[in-house]
Amino acid sequence: MLNHHHTNEVYPERVVVLGASGFIGSEIVAKLYEKNILVLPLSKKDINLLDSGASNLLLDLLNPSDVLIFVSALAPCKDLIMLQDNLKMVSAVCSALQKCPLEHLIYISSDAVYKDSSAPIIEASCAEPSSLHGVMHLAREIALKQYYSGPLTVIRPTLVYGSNDPHNGYGPNRFRRMASSGQSITLFGNGEECRDHVYVGDVADLICRVVLMRSTGIINAVSGGVVSFRELAEFVASEFNPIVSVSGGIRVGEMPHGGYRAFDNSAVNEAFPDFKFKFWIK
Repeated sequence: MLNHHHTNEVYPERVVVLGASGFIGSEIVAKLYEKNILVLPLSKKDINLLDSGASNLLLDLLNPSDVLIFVSALAPCKDLIMLQDNLKMVSAVCSALQKCPLEHLIYISSDAVYKDSSAPIIEASCAEPSSLHGVMHLAREIALKQYYSGPLTVIRPTLVYGSNDPHNGYGPNRFRRMASSGQSITLFGNGEECRDHVYVGDVADLICRVVLMRSTGIINAVSGGVVSFRELAEFVASEFNPIVSVSGGIRVGEMPHGGYRAFDNSAVNEAFPDFKFKFWIK
């Protein structure tokens, strides 16, 4: 749930985006610019959070009146080395925050922190991750809460998609790339898993609203709908002329999340009644 510290939108003096060149970070920066909010975008070229002097460098760039959006991460976190590096990154941020308390801190986490559930997941659902990626984000959340005592917002997106996604993970982005090159879209098994997907532009829009209302708490960035990967692939295929084929394939390993992961987005609807996540993006 979110608590708004402002009754109306209030522009901050400046928003610092840590991880500004990434898929989600670049979309956040673009949305902030669109709303004429002063932004300091910081990418790995500006600050490498794995460097020994990263904390001091970040400290030199921060002002107490800043809003900091922390989206930088090595993701997805696949092994223990990546886990250690991600914790080293949050350690650098926490060290800077201890010396320069900010106006507002927003951390972009992940729905991977939640335990699998047959019922739709909400913000109060059990945070018991089953993957190193989820462990990484939950550990970062806990570290930030321990070392930063100011207004904090944790945003947990589910599977994020968009045309500029550099990854080739299974889902909408890969399906579109396969179709655009004339390939048949090949599914894992029959594509029967049902998941929620959220558009990157909607995630960025939600974050901007959080900035302007200085909203604090935990919120899931989720559409509230579920769709099977087969339905998703067939929708993508239908957007091309000629329509490409969709075929089943070999599944290696167990079906993630037991084949079903749904969310209840009532908390977003309550916090921002006029905001609606898109379900299909052409």
